[in-house]
Amino acid sequence: MKSFIPEGYSSILSVYDTQKAISLLKRLFEDRLGALLNLYRVSAPLFVEADSGLNDNLNGYERPVSFDILRSDAHAQVVQSLAKWKRLALKRYCFYPGKGLYTDMNAIRRDEDELDNLHSIYVDQWDWEKVILAENRNLDYLKLTVMDIVKAVCDTQDTMQAIYPQLGSLGKLERRVSFVTSQELEDMYPDKTPKERENAYLKEHKTAFIIGIGGALKSGKPHDGRAPDYDDWSLNGDIMFWNELLGCAFELSSMGIRVDPEALDRQLRLSGCDDRRELPYHKMLLNGELPLTIGGGIGQSRLSMLLLGKAHIGEVQASIWDKDTVELCEKADVMLL
Repeated sequence: MKSFIPEGYSSILSVYDTQKAISLLKRLFEDRLGALLNLYRVSAPLFVEADSGLNDNLNGYERPVSFDILRSDAHAQVVQSLAKWKRLALKRYCFYPGKGLYTDMNAIRRDEDELDNLHSIYVDQWDWEKVILAENRNLDYLKLTVMDIVKAVCDTQDTMQAIYPQLGSLGKLERRVSFVTSQELEDMYPDKTPKERENAYLKEHKTAFIIGIGGALKSGKPHDGRAPDYDDWSLNGDIMFWNELLGCAFELSSMGIRVDPEALDRQLRLSGCDDRRELPYHKMLLNGELPLTIGGGIGQSRLSMLLLGKAHIGEVQASIWDKDTVELCEKADVMLL
């Protein structure tokens, strides 16, 4: 999707009120999410050692921002997500089943090739992770967790609209979640791209969770890329809402039940990433030394866009934009932070 500003768009809140609203929205959502999922806030790193195996490889081609450290042999990388760090932290902090953590994650994705209304090279999200039991590694548990996250989003919207009545013009998000697998989407819309399938489905169902991302479908292609060493591709997915302003499916969260030793072994083999088996993190996981977990990331700027009715992510976060985007927003009187 190329950046565009809907005809007749103007921000509901002033720039100053937007900043106040973002701060309040984040506090409200954190408290609600923590209460529903039994999560506790922790501190998290901005960077990790390059050879630790803790950084997220995303789709495998994105280059992490890296740097050396004076008076140290370590080579550091800015995190691309905290998917692996969180699981190790749960072990180190001795969290028990049913208890988890959440934290602020800030990342730089220098190779983001979709700078548009929803995508930026700067990523800010709530990263969360919770210890589970072996019997929780199933779709029913995954769905219950998804519904709790959607409840936290909708409860936050209700409170924000009570404090800022003008936001009521946005209407209410759909609380009922429609669950669909990526294979079912491909079967429904065989001639469409994955993004087109999402748009078609979300336009009808408004709130959905697309299950099973990373593994190959019947067509031989995955619905979307997903690293082989954190989510179990059969027990993961994306939470999406229909964004009426932009007329598109709006991904808010990628999440899932994490790989156990068997799933990691299988997915490393399928993805041709067997070299990762020798990294410290992966050795621990394959040896069964890490807790079974569920977790994900929830976009902070994405949630602000959705609940405040913003047309461009640059209205709720400070980043760097290409010349065309800057000129487009200036012409439409849209302020980029």
